[in-house]
Amino acid sequence: MKELLLVDKLNNVLQHLKNTFVGKDDIIDLMGICLTGRENMFLLGPPGTAKSAMVRELAKTLDGNTFEYLLTRFTEPNELFGPFDIRKLREGDLVTNTEGMLPEASLIFLDELLNANSAILNSLLMVLNERIFRRGRETRQLPVLMIVGASNHLPEDEALQALYDRFLIRVRCDYVDPMQLNEVLHAGWKLEQTTVPDQTINHEEIKQLQQLISLVNLDDIRPAYITLIQQLRNAGLMVSDRRAVKLQRLIAASALLCKRLVAVPSDMWVMRYIWDTEEQQEIIAGIVNTVIDTDTVVAGQHPRAKMNSVPNADEIYQELMYMTTQWQDPAVSGAQRAAIKDRLRYLNGRCEWITNPTQRKYVMQPIDELWKKIMQAQ
Repeated sequence: MKELLLVDKLNNVLQHLKNTFVGKDDIIDLMGICLTGRENMFLLGPPGTAKSAMVRELAKTLDGNTFEYLLTRFTEPNELFGPFDIRKLREGDLVTNTEGMLPEASLIFLDELLNANSAILNSLLMVLNERIFRRGRETRQLPVLMIVGASNHLPEDEALQALYDRFLIRVRCDYVDPMQLNEVLHAGWKLEQTTVPDQTINHEEIKQLQQLISLVNLDDIRPAYITLIQQLRNAGLMVSDRRAVKLQRLIAASALLCKRLVAVPSDMWVMRYIWDTEEQQEIIAGIVNTVIDTDTVVAGQHPRAKMNSVPNADEIYQELMYMTTQWQDPAVSGAQRAAIKDRLRYLNGRCEWITNPTQRKYVMQPIDELWKKIMQAQ
């Protein structure tokens, strides 16, 4: 199909982002999935992990308007949707002046999303779920292609749970492995010198891709998909009927980005990223990976299908043993010792994502012992 040439354009944009943001391939691939499936994406991670920078760089590749805002507990509707038009107000009409604001954006990024207050909550829910802006008697369809939300914590207030639920895909955005720091510095400096991305795709082309989603045939995988949904529910994940229906768009998006109009079991890799809590990650990944492993057709699989972002406790343990041996070697230089400490901090953070308490304790013990050795040497 001629339209599938647009897939190449989007994949080139995603590769440009991967070249620019080292160690963020999983997030960027999911951005491509959500953009094609016209679904929302939630980034969980601390400040300084390039969350907003990735969205801004993606926005540069599109020709539409972008809206970015840092929410606080005191954010008012006017700050997101625009003020009332004074001229119309004098005539007795309540009309919002949305120029340059959220209702006119193709790409929306809401940082610290979970700071949203009750004054804007209902309006945001309608934007996220129905792509509609409603204020008083005003109702308009929004042109937004994708909405990205970010926070450094998960919702604690029950009122915010509905807002969080509108983000179908959830992905962790963490600091890059210290071993990739040189690549990060090089790519970051190149980004400072480059203003125009070398790969672009326009608003209308993305809309065409989104329309192609309906042409992807899901019949062959639907029995396996139904079984997977039931398994996830049995494991304690609340997969509502609404979410189950919407997730089909993301599975179809995986097939489409591989230039296929027929979905295969490995396209269900996107289901790894529908967790509600951090503790669910490993459980969900294990269930989803079992389904993916049944896919005997290797050619044409999405590259993310066989990759898993959940930490492997055994691999981390083996690396810690090697690092401990290195640290005790008298011939190790000061620079090498500094690198070991940086790597240890990174692995310490990764261990927080090991949800099995026995495995986490198994790995944290050598981490604590190595830290003691480091402190004694100072």
